[in-house]
Amino acid sequence: MNATKRIGIVICDRYRTCAGGKCFRALRNREGAFDIYAGMEVEVVGFTTCAGCPGGNIEYLGEEMAKNGAQAIHLATGFLVGYPPCPHIATFKAFLEERYGVEVVVGTHPIPAKYKAMHDKLGSWRGPAWQPLLAPSLASAELRAAYD
Repeated sequence: MNATKRIGIVICDRYRTCAGGKCFRALRNREGAFDIYAGMEVEVVGFTTCAGCPGGNIEYLGEEMAKNGAQAIHLATGFLVGYPPCPHIATFKAFLEERYGVEVVVGTHPIPAKYKAMHDKLGSWRGPAWQPLLAPSLASAELRAAYD
């Protein structure tokens, strides 16, 4: 049996009542940003929000997740697809990686097609800084449509 990868998931506080259905579906199916775990066992060791702008819980959730054995922390797709997208993603990623020594992946489930279409129309994701942040969750057009 393969070693278990322990991960934490952080959602944008705008979606604090989200039950995590799309994230857990994507994890179960190894889709979107979770496709990197294909063939691996994964254990979720934490699930929480950033606590709202400017991410007051980021400092504390990293410590808790690290104590619980998190090897990676996923900043949920909601940080990308919200209107506007979270302006703090790069800062959260850099802080968590530096402070807690964990891999930080931006994204969980595939970006739903309707959100991609609207953000493309609005130009929300223009610029080279967005491309590496979006890449793990873009998936195929067919898969994006399945997450609408």
